[in-house]
This record gives sequence, structure tokens and C-alpha cells, in this order.
Amino acid sequence: MPSAQCLRWASSKKSGHRHKTLGSKRLKLPFSHYLELVVYIKTTGDVSIVAAIEVRAAVGVAPRNPYSHLNLMQTTPVVDIVYLWVDGSDPVWRSRRRQARQQLTPTDHLDLAVYSDVEGRFRDNDELRFSLRSLEQFFPHHGHVYLVTDRQTPRWLSSHPRLTVIDHRDLLPPASLPTFDSGHIESYIHRIANLSERYFYFNDDVILGAPLKLQDWFFEGGVFVGWSHEAPVSDEAVQAGSTALENACRRSIAWLRAESAALNHAPYTGDFRTFSHAPRPMLKSVLMTLEDIAPELFESVRSTVFRSWEHPALVSDFVLRWSLRYGFAKVKDYRFDHVSTGASDATERLQDITRRLGAIDFFCVNDTTDDALTDDPRLSSVRSALESMFPTPSAFERLEVSEPAHLHQHGVQRLEMAD
Repeated sequence: MPSAQCLRWASSKKSGHRHKTLGSKRLKLPFSHYLELVVYIKTTGDVSIVAAIEVRAAVGVAPRNPYSHLNLMQTTPVVDIVYLWVDGSDPVWRSRRRQARQQLTPTDHLDLAVYSDVEGRFRDNDELRFSLRSLEQFFPHHGHVYLVTDRQTPRWLSSHPRLTVIDHRDLLPPASLPTFDSGHIESYIHRIANLSERYFYFNDDVILGAPLKLQDWFFEGGVFVGWSHEAPVSDEAVQAGSTALENACRRSIAWLRAESAALNHAPYTGDFRTFSHAPRPMLKSVLMTLEDIAPELFESVRSTVFRSWEHPALVSDFVLRWSLRYGFAKVKDYRFDHVSTGASDATERLQDITRRLGAIDFFCVNDTTDDALTDDPRLSSVRSALESMFPTPSAFERLEVSEPAHLHQHGVQRLEMAD
């Protein structure tokens, strides 16, 4: 509940302080008190602020967790899957990307993040095909699969009752298009209509390596998350030369520190570490709540065309870090690996993963071969390794494939954006 002073401000509604908007309501109070009221009303649904004044005054201190009463949606056994996918070889898509790049101003170019527009970021090396095979093998009881794409469909994809392809135009508002920043796109996926309360968000290069047990990823009212093996992040402002994950860490911690100060809580002291590139267990209710309490962060990442160091992704850090802060997430140690395909030890790492298959929770095959041509042996080596691990086609694949990926429109279902 908000502080007594805050409640007195709200109850009087006669002071000449600045206006702040809360949904359709307008309140006159300082920003620090407004933030307390946002937290309280959004998490409890209690708008009878005046009635709570005497109770709050007797308590006299703000709660440690102002979100403890957040009403999560009712969960079901079903856990849906959401993937992002792109085919960077599609000439029509490449034309849209080129036109978007040509429209960038000199200032926009300075804002581009490291590796924001390299070929490896958009190349399709059949990672999605093998990720779906791993999903079917190690998590056969998954819910519906949603594949978010930009007017494209994998050439091998088959119609299936548990699969829906969602075009960017059906999920993102027109003002967001076009965008080639996955952080921008993923900030909308919780709005997919009929998406389950609990869901996994996968990048297409994340692959399961052992049977997935839901109790290892979700607990009652929360999710498990894991740290990466990367070095700690320095405690400073976002930096142009830093990786996207490093800047996401910094931006998240800066916001949480500011929130703690505004709510007069103990300072936030979270770890300056990045999260592993993993299947992301998500709660739709948490994402909906964060859109309300951190609109400036969502507006920031939703302003990008290409990945920007000043506007880092939220799903890969802020959502997880906020959840840890307020008890909606716990840290868990997973068995995983991360392979950079352009590294000299990539083949050796993939061979090691092949030997450990069944005893490694997940792994990521990160395409860093930005200079590779289509017939580059490094690309074929990755495909061969994944084929050896997952030789059996999934139910989402057609048996025969001939046309280019961007021309295949067989059996595609379209879905509208949820309100």
C-alpha cells in the first residue's frame, strides 16, 4: 500500500501539484507519490485509496515488495511456444532492409549497436528446423507454437493444427514497421491472442538438449532463470561499444535503482551479470504489468529500426531482473553451452554437445560467421552436426522441399494482435 503521506495527497485532490495520468484517472500529486499509487493500484486493483488512509498510516512503512499482490492470470497445464524467425537471403526482405538502412540519419548510424546489421544476425541456416525437432523430442507435450516472421515462412514448414505463423503486420502497430531489431519485435509477443499465461520464448538458434521438465522452469507464481558464463558487466552507463546484453543489464539496473529510490525502499543491489541465451520461461501477466509500470522502457525499445545500444532489449534482461527483484523469478543452474559458429573451436564444441546430448539442458548455436557465403564449410558443418543430433523430421516439416523459403505460403494461419 502507498505511504500515508501519498494517500493523503490522493485523498485531498485539492493541491496545485502537477497532473499525472493513471489510465483514465487524473491525479494531482508529486511524481514519487504518483509512482507509489501506480504500483498499488495496478497490483491490487484497489482504487478506494481514501478508505486505506488510516490503515496505511498505522503501518507507517512501505512494503518490501509493492508487487506482492500482483494478480497473475490463472495458469493451465498448457505452455505455448513463441519463436522469432527471419530468412536473410530473401531478396524482397533484403530490399526492405536496404531501404530502411538508407533512411537512417547520421545520428541514427551513431546509435547502431555492435553487430546490429551484420549478415549473421539474419541468416537462416536451418536452426529453426532443428530447434523444432528438439522441441518435439524433449518437450512433446508443449502447447501451441507461434512463429513470428516478416512476410516469410520457412520453405520446409508444413501446415499443422498446433502451429500458427504470425506476420509482423498482425502483431506490431504500423508505427513500429519496419523493424529489424529482435528486441523491438519480442516486446510485443505477450500480446499474441490466445497465448497461454505461461509460455516459452525461443530464439531460433536455441535448441533443447535433454527432456524438459516444467518444474525446472516454472514454480507457482514465477519462473526460473539462469546466468550466462560471460564476464561480469561493469557498473556504468550504457556504452556504444558494449554488447547488447551488457547494455540491457545496465539499463535494467538503472531503472530498478531509480524505482527503489522513488519508493523509498532499500537500494537495488542486483548482480551485474548477463542471463544465459536460453529458452525464456515467461508469464504473460508479468509482461502486461511491466508495460504499465515501465512504459518508458517499452517506448524506448519500440522506437528502433535496427538494434540500438541506447535502446536495449527488455525480454532478455529487464523482465527477468525485475522478476528476480520481486519474487517472480529464482536463479537456477542449468547445464548448457553456447557455440559461436565463427570461432575456431566451433566444430569441437558441437562434437562435445553431440556426445552430451541428453545430459545438457539446452545450447545456443550463435551465427557469428558474418563473412560467410552460402557454401561456406562452417555453415554446412553446423547443419551436419545438428542433423546428426536430430535426424528425425518433426511433425512441422514437409517431406519434400523445393521452393525458396520466402515463397512458401503453404497452410499458413494468420493471427491478429490481442488488445
